[in-house]
Amino acid sequence: MSVTAEKKQEIIKDNARQSNDTGSPEVQVAILTSRIKTLTEHFKQHHKDNHSRRGLLMMVNKRRSLLDYLKRKDVDRYNALIQKLGLRK
Repeated sequence: MSVTAEKKQEIIKDNARQSNDTGSPEVQVAILTSRIKTLTEHFKQHHKDNHSRRGLLMMVNKRRSLLDYLKRKDVDRYNALIQKLGLRK
């Protein structure tokens, strides 16, 4: 259910603002989005897995708060990230 190290490095490279950037909101949101997508696929087969569902809800809330922060700080970066990841506003 976790993101592999290679996939994570690819996500970081695609969303980093500069080289060696792993902590920007864009990178964090992209990693969380990838993890949320894999967990969503997991729940299509294991719909009674409530322990993992709690983790999913925490990740969704964390992503939402990071997106709210980014929207407050720089609307252009927020809009670009939403467009790139295909998220709803």
